[in-house]
Amino acid sequence: MKKESPPVKPQHWRDGSVSVDEKDIMTARELATHASDIAHLQNDMDKLVASVAAMQKTLSEIEKTLSEARGGWKILMLVGGASGALGAMLVKTIRWYAENR
Repeated sequence: MKKESPPVKPQHWRDGSVSVDEKDIMTARELATHASDIAHLQNDMDKLVASVAAMQKTLSEIEKTLSEARGGWKILMLVGGASGALGAMLVKTIRWYAENR
């Protein structure tokens, strides 16, 4: 089995600067790239949340309109049925009156 070597620590120079190897630079670049990607994903998620909220509002308005239309349809059918019954009764009465006169 191969032993893992301990991570390399940056070397501090006498003037206070730090030497950084290529692996550290690549890691820093990857972190910056990931941070940028996360920011873009967060912006996209914020847009999706706003879009879903707008869709929910629209869907709620459509549901309200349909429930009102359903109630209106029932009233229209009631009025139509009552008018038909009243018209039939009126025709029957007029016919009966005309025959018995």
